[in-house]
Amino acid sequence: MANNIKRYRKIGNITQEEMAKQIGIGRTALSRIENGAYSPSGKTMKKVSDYFNVPIGDIFFNTDVSENDTRSMLRADQYDETSSENG
Repeated sequence: MANNIKRYRKIGNITQEEMAKQIGIGRTALSRIENGAYSPSGKTMKKVSDYFNVPIGDIFFNTDVSENDTRSMLRADQYDETSSENG
């Protein structure tokens, strides 16, 4: 699971040791989560989110998929309520 933990840590100049202690997990566990070798529980995701004060999705989910990418997969007329009435 790709995530942005390292990015947020670097921005805040926070070590793995500091962060792990604050959220109540071991440094090794944090390192494994950060590197994608381990998928954290929902509870741990929430702790990380609260720690950085950012939404869980900004840290743990694929931010490469934008709303526009998703919309392009759907037909445009699905967003236009009048198209089904006129069509």
